[in-house]
Amino acid sequence: MLTPERLSCEYLETDGLGGFASGTVGGWRTRRYHGLLTPAVTPPSGRAVLVDGFEAWLERNGVRYALSTQRYLPDVTHPDGVSRLAAFTHEPWPTWTFRLEDGFEIVQELLVSHERSAAVVRWSLPRPESGLRLIVRPLLSGRDSHALHYRNEAAKTAAESTAERVRWRPYASLPAVLSLANATYRHDPVWYTDFLLEEERARGFEHRMDLLSPGELVWPINGTAACWVLAAEQEGGASGLPRGTAMRVATDLIEQERERRAAFGSALARAGDAYLVRRGKGKTIIAGYPWFTDWGRDTFIALRGLCLATGRLDDARAILLEWAGLVSQGMLPNRFLEQGDEPEFNSVDASLWYIVAVHEFLEALDSAGRRIPQAERRCLERAVLAILEGYSAGTRYGIRMDDTGLLESGAPGVQLTWMDAKVGDWVVTPRIGKPVEIQALWINALLVGARFDERWGRVAGRATATFRARFWNDAGGLYDVIDDEGRPGALDTRFRPNQLFAVGGLPWALLEGERARGVVDAAEARLWTPMGPRSLAANEPGYAPRYEGGPVERDGSYHQGTVWPWLAGAFIEAWVRTRGNTPAAKAEARRRFFDPLLAQRERAGLGHLAEIADADPPHTPRGCPFQAWSMGELLRLDRVVLATPAASARGAVLVAGGAR
Repeated sequence: MLTPERLSCEYLETDGLGGFASGTVGGWRTRRYHGLLTPAVTPPSGRAVLVDGFEAWLERNGVRYALSTQRYLPDVTHPDGVSRLAAFTHEPWPTWTFRLEDGFEIVQELLVSHERSAAVVRWSLPRPESGLRLIVRPLLSGRDSHALHYRNEAAKTAAESTAERVRWRPYASLPAVLSLANATYRHDPVWYTDFLLEEERARGFEHRMDLLSPGELVWPINGTAACWVLAAEQEGGASGLPRGTAMRVATDLIEQERERRAAFGSALARAGDAYLVRRGKGKTIIAGYPWFTDWGRDTFIALRGLCLATGRLDDARAILLEWAGLVSQGMLPNRFLEQGDEPEFNSVDASLWYIVAVHEFLEALDSAGRRIPQAERRCLERAVLAILEGYSAGTRYGIRMDDTGLLESGAPGVQLTWMDAKVGDWVVTPRIGKPVEIQALWINALLVGARFDERWGRVAGRATATFRARFWNDAGGLYDVIDDEGRPGALDTRFRPNQLFAVGGLPWALLEGERARGVVDAAEARLWTPMGPRSLAANEPGYAPRYEGGPVERDGSYHQGTVWPWLAGAFIEAWVRTRGNTPAAKAEARRRFFDPLLAQRERAGLGHLAEIADADPPHTPRGCPFQAWSMGELLRLDRVVLATPAASARGAVLVAGGAR
């Protein structure tokens, strides 16, 4: 049923380079990022919105019926195409069925070619009828995807047209738009002004935009589909479109995509593929669409599900080797290096997640009976040991191992953990000292290092004993930070989900027995929602029930109760572990936690899980609607944690100096 909530849901079509097409089911744009043709000019970054959308009408018996809908300031909806929208599906790609007042239907499909970075739109008639015309007006901008666009004199309205092909280039600084359609083009430049971007307004940003329409495409549509293919002109003026007629090119691209998508076997795996894109000759992981590119912490967390759980070991290998050469003073950048940019190392955990990912990659290779060249294995080993050496000796931002084997970190004005919200100079959750999940990651990293150098196993044993002695809170669960704010003995007692990583979400658990069960049961009672765990219990000071308002209000609530679906991986794995990893426990976890979480993929970014959600019911999805680590953890849960039979080394419990 196409409820108002459904109409505002977003679809996503991606290419293999970091570009995409996105929008709403209703057809109007609510974000600056929504567009029909948004290629990555410097893959996988440098995204530019070249074609934002289009207006479309069907002429039948002398009457023009709108098939599109726009939103304008102040709060105007026009034309009324959405009133004819009878059905929508996003599988295997976004498809709209419009029904005229007398029941006559026309179907509109949209997909992006994975290999060509080309958008394909096709209109067809379930019941052909003569004398029909389809009229489409492209809406162009030519802007960085983070920017807005306004009417101006600099935009070039000229068009070059030959047979079915048209070329537009409003701005010389961006690639030209290439259009291929089995239609007649009529040049008629006009500006459409005062579009309203409702999500931008709700988020406290500028929300008005203007778009240029260079002319009209007109199809006689009856038994033949109306086909329209769009692509960005490549460097040096090379065409981004294959040779051939519009019908041939569109049909080939559609069939290639149908075959490629069917090979994934499940909608979940197909959705996960959207985040794996090319970077140079290798691969990388986009942290989320529509505004993220690739980031260190997100990459290594998401890789476990997107690559390892799905058997994409070659992709995992390429990504891990690419990052292996970037270790600096024991740290990996928290964002991938871009030309001309300085690397950012403001993360204590990205390097530790890298070590976990390397360990699980090597384990997956062994399980599959595969080998990689010794030179590559040694490269990964050197990266792991360089991180451990750097952290133990001391590196940036006060990161160093103390005499007990635990890892301390933090410096004023710097956000180092995954709870990294910062507004100006205000670090919302500084967590200076010894955060609980950092210790779990550190000890797991030490145990990985022990496979290359046994001395790290001895350090892990010492650190584990200290962890168990100092982090347990007799009031229930684990402290979030000890030696808080760098003050010996100071404790952050707020109940947060970070403690779950001492029981689940990592190869080795640090707790067992009643204490492990106590952490999980308390987290279920105080943090769990159908979208995953809250980032702060509801009865704690500073709890924020909703993530809304301008940038300051939103960043201030980002980790103060806001739900994070990616944490469901640690919670569900901990829940199953503390119940013996039995088939019955896994089946119950699927029913109680996983299946309701899976259903959330139809609430915001269709087929995907959002970055965050409101802490209070109805737990409205917020933030980035298509998030890599949310999807990665869904896949890891489905294919690893909840898979049967139950025997798995992932359920091992750490004992002093090793694992059993």
